[in-house]
Amino acid sequence: MSPLRITSCWSLIVAILLIAPPLWAQPMAARGAVTPQDVRNAMEKAIRLLKSQQKQDGSWPDYAEFDAGVTSLVTLALLEAGVPKDDPTIQKAMASLRNSRPDKTYALSLQTMVLCAVDPQKDLQLIKANAAKLESFQITTGERTGLWSYGAPRGGAAGGDNSNSQFALLALDDAAEHGATVSEQTWRRAFLRWSTMQNGSGSWGYLPHSPGTGSMTCAGITSMLITTKRLEQGDAEIIGDNVNCCLPLKQESHVDRGFDWLARNMTMRTNPSEGGGGGNSLLYYLYGVERVGRLSGRRFIGTHDWYREGAELLVAWQDSLDGSWRGTGVVEQSNPLVSTSFALLFLAKGRRPVLVSKLRYTANQDWNPHRHDLHNLNRHVESLWQQKMTWQVIDVNAVKSAEDLLQAPVLWISGKDGFQIDARHEELLKQYIEAGGFIFAEAGCGGAKFDKDFRAMLKRILPDSDFRLLPPDHPVWFAEQPVNPDYAVPLWGLDACCRTSVVYTPEDLSCYWELFGSRSFLDDQSISQKVRDQVKASNAIGANVLAYATGRQLKDKLERVELTIDAGVKDELDRNVLKVAKIQHLGGSDDAPAALANMLRVAGEQLDLRFSVDKPMVTLSDDSHQFYPILFMHGRRDFGFNSKQRENLKLYLERGGFLFADSICASPQFTAAFRRELAAIFPDAKLEAIPIDHPMLSPEYGGFDVTKVVLNDPQTRAGNEGGLKSIRRDTSPTLEGLWINDRLAVVFSPYDMSCAMESGSSLQCEGYIKEDAARIATNILLYAMQQ
Repeated sequence: MSPLRITSCWSLIVAILLIAPPLWAQPMAARGAVTPQDVRNAMEKAIRLLKSQQKQDGSWPDYAEFDAGVTSLVTLALLEAGVPKDDPTIQKAMASLRNSRPDKTYALSLQTMVLCAVDPQKDLQLIKANAAKLESFQITTGERTGLWSYGAPRGGAAGGDNSNSQFALLALDDAAEHGATVSEQTWRRAFLRWSTMQNGSGSWGYLPHSPGTGSMTCAGITSMLITTKRLEQGDAEIIGDNVNCCLPLKQESHVDRGFDWLARNMTMRTNPSEGGGGGNSLLYYLYGVERVGRLSGRRFIGTHDWYREGAELLVAWQDSLDGSWRGTGVVEQSNPLVSTSFALLFLAKGRRPVLVSKLRYTANQDWNPHRHDLHNLNRHVESLWQQKMTWQVIDVNAVKSAEDLLQAPVLWISGKDGFQIDARHEELLKQYIEAGGFIFAEAGCGGAKFDKDFRAMLKRILPDSDFRLLPPDHPVWFAEQPVNPDYAVPLWGLDACCRTSVVYTPEDLSCYWELFGSRSFLDDQSISQKVRDQVKASNAIGANVLAYATGRQLKDKLERVELTIDAGVKDELDRNVLKVAKIQHLGGSDDAPAALANMLRVAGEQLDLRFSVDKPMVTLSDDSHQFYPILFMHGRRDFGFNSKQRENLKLYLERGGFLFADSICASPQFTAAFRRELAAIFPDAKLEAIPIDHPMLSPEYGGFDVTKVVLNDPQTRAGNEGGLKSIRRDTSPTLEGLWINDRLAVVFSPYDMSCAMESGSSLQCEGYIKEDAARIATNILLYAMQQ
């Protein structure tokens, strides 16, 4: 069968498409799950409300006995929601807060957290004074030793509750992070009190040994995490110029029991209570859930995706007129400033994009030899990117699909005693890589068994990819920060899907991230210079790999990930099914294996067209290519066709076929080879620039207006910054076409589309951003179908 007959068969499909209403013209389906835009809209409404209630002096209406309390809470919520520090609302609020001297625990704690969030260097003396005052408020005698009450205790032993105590610890932790000195005794008294107050069920209540509630159990978990971090040396220790890694792990039984209680009683619609009659302070509880979920790296508590469920509740529950929330209980019902601030804090802090996930693949702790490694590395990268992010743990047994893994752009795998997962999960790791995911791994503490198992696993899932030592010119050595070669560890890489998709070291990295427990570590003269240099180099390697893997572009936490692995249809008669074949050649014909499928999915969705699950690779050496009306090719290396292949492609195009191609990461070698081959096949025609007013670039064929797009332009940072940066330029698409008898038969993009469609952002890849690559590809495919 010739392409001409195939094209005529497709005319029926085209006719159907031209009379079918496009998706945007059809009635909207019933409202689905909460979307990132839903959350953004809700946050914007809340921000407008809170800003509108600010008084002329920069404060918000405070409770008389809690000076600066509400003002600090609202300011903290606005900051976390992304209101810039130089915004007039924040500047007025800071002027008010700097003149306030609160003397109650809640207000003093909240004020301290705001000062730490805005300009800790400028306000360091006030932060230190607040920390000292909070320490003086701690109860030091009696049965409530280690707790805080509403203010300074009378005689050192009065009052004391778990809510005030939690806020005091949050503030002291922030203050210590920014240079305030907090005595070990303060942390120890708090640790001992919280550990002895836990109920037998695993919960905590408002008062010692009172019935447990969700909000106070979150407070207990948070307080145990903070005090444990401040008192323990971590999972690595410094002895002179040497570091002992992988220390025996201490059991976090109090935290684990607290999470077990939460998992059993978890709900996002009420504040659970052991005493019955719970439900008070729902929004305060949600803010606590966000805190323990984020600090512990847990996306799920029990079976609950806590952020998604909480966001769905809050979006639906928000007052549609003024943007406020009113929770449960006296305070949340009577003061919308407080309740709206708690809701906004949950939405804002909980939606921080995920930078990296840690894979839990064993029942013991071999997967997690350094429990604070990613927390500390995440904080370091936050300071470099000036962006708030988070990390999380994903249990391999909870992974049902590659989409689950793709909730994070990078998967961290560490271990010593081996790496064994079943064949199904190995296949999911392969799909994760092919869909643009990235694996970063180490064999910690001389883990020879892990090294052997990990290399063998990679060979099974990616047999055609070579494992190689990454050379000095690879971006993992300089993308973000320079690495001192005296402290570099060997980095092995495996190239797949447009880039290096696996980076592995047989030596320790996480051990040194573990040591980076505070921002002041690198300036601490009491620590060996050699150790500090090793930590600095390890941080730089981690930041470089993460920058390379993500392009510094992270997706929204609520963004749904869809793969084409099981999408499309399998129809024996291939009726009304979009099918495109990929041309096989020696220049990287399948270097982005998922790119074409993703392009077809977007094009199919645009006009409600089914697309094939098959991913055919055809050769031009026989007639297999003739049965496809559209052919696609991409690559990143030099290649050449023989005389028979050239003749077959010439006949295919002259008989009505269509060829669509792009150069992966704007490869000069592939671009030159493609142009050379077309010139050899059609010496009397040539690739020419497609004008910006060509109908293919308009919505005329059911696609998009792509006359304005965004191009990712990789560059080296100037001056002392070093590393790589990616500038995004607004431009018109650069496409080349070859016309045969006045018919556009070939469309070629010298800028990348395939890598964007598969791996998303890349610091090295010159080409269109993913959204525009999808739109351009859709227009080209829809145009080709209707010719």
